[in-house]
Amino acid sequence: MLKSLLAAASLIAMAAPALAQTDIRFTLGWKTQGSDAPILLAQQKGYFEEEGLNVTIDQGEGSAATVTRIMSGTYDAGFGDINAIIQNAAERPDQTPVMVYQLWNDPPFTVVTRKESGITTPADLAGKTLGGAPGTPTTKLLPVFARMNDVDLDSITIESLAPNLTEPMLIRGDIDGAMVFNITAWFNLINNRQDPAADFNWLDFGDHGLDLYANGVMVSQAMIADNPEAVTGLVRAINRAAVEIAQDHEAGVDAVLAFDNLANRDLEMARMMFSYENLIASDEVTRIGLGDLDDDRLSRAIDIVAEGYQLQTTPAAGQVFDRSFLPPLDDRQLVLAD
Repeated sequence: MLKSLLAAASLIAMAAPALAQTDIRFTLGWKTQGSDAPILLAQQKGYFEEEGLNVTIDQGEGSAATVTRIMSGTYDAGFGDINAIIQNAAERPDQTPVMVYQLWNDPPFTVVTRKESGITTPADLAGKTLGGAPGTPTTKLLPVFARMNDVDLDSITIESLAPNLTEPMLIRGDIDGAMVFNITAWFNLINNRQDPAADFNWLDFGDHGLDLYANGVMVSQAMIADNPEAVTGLVRAINRAAVEIAQDHEAGVDAVLAFDNLANRDLEMARMMFSYENLIASDEVTRIGLGDLDDDRLSRAIDIVAEGYQLQTTPAAGQVFDRSFLPPLDDRQLVLAD
């Protein structure tokens, strides 16, 4: 009798269909970097799978590409800059993805100068030459940065440079300052045998009036409408990984190397920690938790982006960010280990 029951149970188990998983195509913001660790750890440790998700992750080509890839329907979700969402939401509000997990609480936009130049404040930029890649947020928002800090923009010479030339020209003294992302330029300088802390000054936009948000997890409007449970699961898995990495840094960089075995472990560990210490952790995150943002601050940020990009319309905060998929606050506490 027992053998018959076991045999019947086995047949039922074999006949039962496997639980269907939701496929999600996810684009990173750039080539594989340590700052992608929360997404990559969620995949490596099976957190997506536990949420019933089959997530395919591809490398990216910048935040603008993240937004357009999702808008085209090629990808369902991605990691990128909320300011790229603001820009597109002003023109195509029905197609633009929505930020559902705001990871970087501070922006990476900065002007970096050699210490020997004597440039330590925005006012010191008057009469100087700055270089940067055209179309980046740092370049686009420089006029707002100048206005907010009473700097005559007409007194600054702007040179458009290919991204790979910006730091070398700064090092050679061909330009006085570089308009860059700190999380990128910091490590480009290291790769050029420079000491970014000892030999350079950093005029971070966030410290000089441009209180902006930056990168996080965005999803398509179609995904929100058609499968909100999948959005909740995606956010929950990435948040779980982000909280874990704050305590277990090695796990984060292990996931990066598992995804891309050509990545430099020491460099990407340093980049991952830079993102946590300089872009993620903040007093605001301590108060409202990972993934969330302050609505009034977002509204001010939208106005700044609208000015810098000369947008014809200004999107509402609700078109840009949706917190309804966030886990409870107790699950989003950031405790960063030494």
